[in-house]
Amino acid sequence: MSAAAEFEEGYVSTGATAERAPGPIGGPAAWRGADMAGRKGEWLYTLSDAEVTELDDAMRRTRDREIIDVGRDDYALPTLGAIFDDMRRELLHGRGFVVLRGIPVGSYDIEESILTYWGIGKYFGNARSQNGKGHVLGHVCDLGARYDAFKNPGKARIYQTKVRQLFHTDGVDIVSLMCLQKAKAGGESSISSSVYVHDEMYRRDQDLWAAMYEPFWRDRRGEVPAGKKPYYPSAMFHYYEGRLSTTYSRDYAESCDRFPELPPMTERQVAALDLFDDITEHADTRLDMEFEPGDVQILHNHQILHARSDFEDWPEIERKRHLLRLWLSPNDGRPLPDSFLERYLSIEIGQRGGISVPGMELNVPLEPV
Repeated sequence: MSAAAEFEEGYVSTGATAERAPGPIGGPAAWRGADMAGRKGEWLYTLSDAEVTELDDAMRRTRDREIIDVGRDDYALPTLGAIFDDMRRELLHGRGFVVLRGIPVGSYDIEESILTYWGIGKYFGNARSQNGKGHVLGHVCDLGARYDAFKNPGKARIYQTKVRQLFHTDGVDIVSLMCLQKAKAGGESSISSSVYVHDEMYRRDQDLWAAMYEPFWRDRRGEVPAGKKPYYPSAMFHYYEGRLSTTYSRDYAESCDRFPELPPMTERQVAALDLFDDITEHADTRLDMEFEPGDVQILHNHQILHARSDFEDWPEIERKRHLLRLWLSPNDGRPLPDSFLERYLSIEIGQRGGISVPGMELNVPLEPV
């Protein structure tokens, strides 16, 4: 069987055919960065002294527990709990992102910071593994690894370097970052609404827009689930039950060139990705923000793309840029179509997404590894 025939057979057998939207979607999820920059009060929530105390009390109550065993009920937040629930609903049904500010990470040790962040995360979803090591909490910092997706797949992830991250989505419903220490220079976060990008593509070129609903090969980068191949087919746009869900990772599509059995991307596919990137990265589309220590950014992957500029770090180890990361699957998340199965492995709400490889055991590393 030819590679193209095998691709078509696999695409159909996994149910990966993506339904198309009837046209532009609009709504609160289709925002422009130029507009959202002037509405900071809607998405930046600064914790009050009383709310910081509430978080601190919850952290102290659970200080002697294994972090991975701490659940939402253990981390009771009488006031903030309801606020976080409202934020989660806004993530899932509104603009798709929020930033918390004011967690006193400067007065916490690393374990206290992780426990506080973990407790907040329990109000937004169930933690999912972020790599083949089973890390349900990640450390985003420069480990000095040379990032080369073609020669070193699965050995060095781009978040372990200081190079620029292009706009993409992660393989889970919600992704969150907490800043412990920012860089000497650079490292700013940028986000864009994939719903707005989708709609703008439709207005500019409906053929290239349609191409994003068709299959692209995706590289698993060496983290291969049991019984799966090191690559899989998936569209970039998926429309289901009136909602658009985007799974975008251009570099994971381009690195499939290392598999000689796969057909290369077509000129039409490349043109579609070029148009997508052009819209996503435009200054009017994206929203740029600089993290401060104690900031927590929470994004709904199905409707938010994220990126990061490159950065210069401090020479002192204790001052180097360091963020924590959670991948979360909420119990009230949106239904997803079968076209997500190859990427998420399951579409069960609350228990989907993340990385799964044979022999993996879930754990919470207290230091970058």
